[in-house]
Amino acid sequence: MKAISIFAALLGGVAIGAAAGLLLAPEEGKETRRRLKAQGARIADKVNETLRNKGIKLSREDMEDMVDDIADELKPIDD
Repeated sequence: MKAISIFAALLGGVAIGAAAGLLLAPEEGKETRRRLKAQGARIADKVNETLRNKGIKLSREDMEDMVDDIADELKPIDD
């Protein structure tokens, strides 16, 4: 359970960084969100690999859902 909390905290940090990126990005919001979502997925994969190495398994679908939720939360910031 502790690893899931760490993962959630990491994704929260990604969300904060993404929000800052949206506010400072020179690109259109749609392109910025696409890039942030892709980066979030890469980070989630890396975190999942680390958790698996420690014997903790989360499905890719669960992580993608979390990344999608973060991207959805960030949409109102740019629109």
